[in-house]
Amino acid sequence: MSILHAEKIRKSYGNKFNRQEVLKGIDLKIEEGEFVGIMGASGSGKTTLLNVLSSIDKVSGGSIHIESNEMTAMKEKKLAEFRKRHLGFIFQDYNLLDTLTVKENVLLPLSITKTPKNEAMQRFDELAEELGIHEVKDKYPNEISGGQKQRTSAARAFIHEPSIIFADEPTGALDSKSASDLLNKLSEMNAKRKATIVMVTHDPAAASYCSRVVFIKDGRIYSQLMKGDQSRQSLFKDIIKTQGVLGGVQDEH
Repeated sequence: MSILHAEKIRKSYGNKFNRQEVLKGIDLKIEEGEFVGIMGASGSGKTTLLNVLSSIDKVSGGSIHIESNEMTAMKEKKLAEFRKRHLGFIFQDYNLLDTLTVKENVLLPLSITKTPKNEAMQRFDELAEELGIHEVKDKYPNEISGGQKQRTSAARAFIHEPSIIFADEPTGALDSKSASDLLNKLSEMNAKRKATIVMVTHDPAAASYCSRVVFIKDGRIYSQLMKGDQSRQSLFKDIIKTQGVLGGVQDEH
């Protein structure tokens, strides 16, 4: 079942005299429970695509449905409410509040939705154990490692059980061990919780954890790779080959 359906997505910047078209009519479906990676060379539009799919930015044309809700037709107030309840976010720079503990940061989305305290604590304990941050729950962000910060960010994204989680270069600020720890955890939670995850990355190793990898080139979908029954190592090799055809993939913001 499709949880996200984007049709003819266009995004332009500038004015009629100097317009840059970044997304050029993208069609994309994300199935419930998928772990989808989005890759592309610098300037390809991959980060812009994530931003419009997640409602951080508005489209210039086309429609985006999440669980039959047309986000592109929502007024700002309704969209903000939908975002709080149905979407989760993991950012490269963590976006944690320095004045709150790990536990308080993770529980923040539930305070907005007025979840009962007992239920909130139960959800936190389960997630903190799964993500390996229970022992640092009373520490502040400046007292923990980058890997622990990103796993805290992931716990915050999962805590309110959103329809879909958007991850923007979640391993970009991590060393290789912390990155693989995070990706293993996301992969496990994708399988265990049937969580739907859409991740932009420039790293083929990170993308190899996905069940499908979508490649963007010049504002259009260039190709897709399905993991299927193949190993992560095999998918990694296919990603490298596709990158070669695309002319290399660099970081993009």
